[in-house]
Amino acid sequence: MQIPQDLIETAALKLKSIQSEAEFFQLRAKFLGKKSFVASSFSKLRGLKSDEKVIAAKELNILKNNLIKLFETALADFEGKNDSVQLDVTLPPDPFNVGSEHPITKISQKIVRYFTPLNYQIFSGNEIETDFYNFEALNFPENHPARQMHDTFYLNSNSKSEFLLRTHTSNTQVHAMLSEDLPLYMLSPGRVFRCDSDTTHLPMFTQIEGLVVDEGVTFGDLKGILIDFIEHFFNEKMEVRFRPSYFPFTEPSAEVDIKFGNKGWLEILGCGMVHPKVLEGCNINIKKYRGFAFGMGVERLAMLYYGVTDIREFYSSNLDFLNQFYS
Repeated sequence: MQIPQDLIETAALKLKSIQSEAEFFQLRAKFLGKKSFVASSFSKLRGLKSDEKVIAAKELNILKNNLIKLFETALADFEGKNDSVQLDVTLPPDPFNVGSEHPITKISQKIVRYFTPLNYQIFSGNEIETDFYNFEALNFPENHPARQMHDTFYLNSNSKSEFLLRTHTSNTQVHAMLSEDLPLYMLSPGRVFRCDSDTTHLPMFTQIEGLVVDEGVTFGDLKGILIDFIEHFFNEKMEVRFRPSYFPFTEPSAEVDIKFGNKGWLEILGCGMVHPKVLEGCNINIKKYRGFAFGMGVERLAMLYYGVTDIREFYSSNLDFLNQFYS
């Protein structure tokens, strides 16, 4: 096997002309990469006689080690040269603002920060879900309006399709109850999808739901934690009322209203005790365990928190609007 003796000199000469790290790594790949002379020569050793193979392998290893040392030294010199460049503090500052978190992200994190110190685990869940986890396991009857095409995005425009875009993050709670050990304290934030769009509704929005399954859980526990959360969120004492309502997956169920300035009573979230059928369907002993659940739309809370009147503004890409929340 003929090994060129000037390969080291050729590499050293080319290294003197590099101007960037990208050029350096391209050159190193040329001399030491998978398609280099060294790599291809090693693959040809198997075709040599045993005595020739020993000699050629020795020479190739010497060549390879010398090339590695050459490129390591060159890289250290190149990086040292770049480190010596001084920052000119007299230059004007960058006129462009760096990015900032979206207001919906900020509100989501504010909500999560309240519950995580209380040992609530965070579960993200599936946005594409089956009918079982989105409806059936949550005690939705077959003729429930939410299962119709005018409310739900079925993936093949067929209300009998197995797959759909989840209409709430409650699907994550079913997955958790089937897979996690009890007691269970969890939050399931994420995007949900419904056929709805106006100044206060979106076809895609953010929801955060909470679930507790433990021994001795009561509706009083649910009320206590939600009232404390609401007052913590708005940082003031609030008038809160729990109005009887209906959800297939909770019983009893309630909608939570707050008295907000001169706007009167405003509904901000739904809640209730987890329906025994839902617990039983998740193989939970209802004689030992009970649970409560709650869910809130992040955009609705953000509208109240920031004083926004049109929910669509959050996703309009209007920088004049979004810059109000820059920090």
